[in-house]
Amino acid sequence: VQLQASGGGLVQAGGSLTLSCAATGIILSNHAVGWYRQAPGRQRDLVAAVITGYDINYADSVKGRFTLSRDNAKNMLYLQMNNLKPEDTAVYYCEAEPLTPSPPSFVYWGQGTLVTVSS
Repeated sequence: VQLQASGGGLVQAGGSLTLSCAATGIILSNHAVGWYRQAPGRQRDLVAAVITGYDINYADSVKGRFTLSRDNAKNMLYLQMNNLKPEDTAVYYCEAEPLTPSPPSFVYWGQGTLVTVSS
């Protein structure tokens, strides 16, 4: 199983980026999926996640600016980030886990992609 995150980079405040996460070895539509981020010296926090259907949970700090989506045909997960702020600077990780409680070994993480927002 592999999750490959990409799309990070350096962007000015107010700009946009789209992160992508390609999955192999699992079917994303059969999993709860999400994006997390970790800023230097801080814990990894939820950005956006969806269990099934279209009920997406967003962190308050990104509501109205970020959009999680997935393309089941391509087995891809995306995070559209608009109106980026310097405080959005972090390493972003995609994550997938089974819909039923499972051991930690069945929670899958991408390798992370760095987003840097300059002021």
